[in-house]
Amino acid sequence: MTLFEELKRRGLIAQCTNEEAVKKALDEGKVTFYIGFDATADSLHVGHLLQLLIIKRFQQAGHMPIILLGTGTTMVGDPSGKTDMRKMLTVDQINYNAECFRKQMEKIVDFSEGKAIVARNGDWLKNLNYIEMLRDIGVHFSVNRMLSAECYKSRMEKGLTFLEFNYMIMQSYDFLHLYRTYGNTLELGGDDQWSNIIGGVELVRRSEGKDVYGMTFNLLTNSEGKKMGKTEKGAVWLDRNKMSPYDFFQYWRNIGDSDVIKCLKMLTFIPIEEIEEMEKWEGSELNKAKEILAYELTETVHSKEDADAALSAAKALFVSGADSEHMPTFKASLTDGRISVVDLLKLAKLASSNAEAKRLITQGGVLVDDVKVNDFASVVEASAFEKGHIIIKKGKKAFVKITL
Repeated sequence: MTLFEELKRRGLIAQCTNEEAVKKALDEGKVTFYIGFDATADSLHVGHLLQLLIIKRFQQAGHMPIILLGTGTTMVGDPSGKTDMRKMLTVDQINYNAECFRKQMEKIVDFSEGKAIVARNGDWLKNLNYIEMLRDIGVHFSVNRMLSAECYKSRMEKGLTFLEFNYMIMQSYDFLHLYRTYGNTLELGGDDQWSNIIGGVELVRRSEGKDVYGMTFNLLTNSEGKKMGKTEKGAVWLDRNKMSPYDFFQYWRNIGDSDVIKCLKMLTFIPIEEIEEMEKWEGSELNKAKEILAYELTETVHSKEDADAALSAAKALFVSGADSEHMPTFKASLTDGRISVVDLLKLAKLASSNAEAKRLITQGGVLVDDVKVNDFASVVEASAFEKGHIIIKKGKKAFVKITL
């Protein structure tokens, strides 16, 4: 099976500027392609994971990726899919975030010599002469066509700033620069980047008279069409300091039954034939599929040791009285030999406020050592820690261990 055929079979490809030409290029030669990552935070998240795994697939097929860190475009902010303008970051913040991205990518992308190129678009975008940019690049863009682009529609109601309006031109210029510098002929990205990618393809054609291509991939959404990667605590980060490997594992272990097969196809390297057999699974078998998904992704993003530990901890939770050294653990301090359950919930990050903790308790969703807490004024005495810890359970799926 060719790379293009596998991408299709896994339901990854959304749109392509010239499907036959892209298919032929990928199947018959070595393609230099790029994907851009704006450095808007100090960690990658699930939204980036699909792109990184696609880069890995392309590398395994012998193609050359350019990892473009958006040290220039991040200063402007991509309006695609946003209802508000992005927060403005300083140059130092952007450079720091970009370096964090690069280090995290090393777990998935092969950066050994001759395997990948890392570029930072601030290196050329910051040095552009504005008048020359308008004359040489701006002349190729139709304002009417730009305003009809999907990436601007969500910003038009609240007001699209001129700053953001320039984003498409900057991203398109990236494609032109990478074509001239590295012979790059293909830009990849999420389907929300389609308009920006077309802009780059057209700019290269008009400036250089050469055909280049763009391909987008389906966004990672659940069965309701909502983007995956959000929890009650916030984004699903790839940085273990922002989200523990156990919590990362649990996120995938607890996704909906209707989403697990799609995620296995899009996010894992399990042979597609095996996953297609899993499509026949029902009931409790789907829990096994979720466990496989969670393990595979935790091993990919973190390590096999982390995946083994998370799996062991998850299984221990379903055995009455069981414990695990790998269960998320927090240390509490007692006052006068006791601590309130409300404070424990906040300490363990199971509740963000007193009000949320009280609501959970009132609704009967909190257990301490398998005993339901009915009163939001409840406290835990020092004697409860005689065995070395207590276990707090929130709902059916969230467990933490508390020690002193």
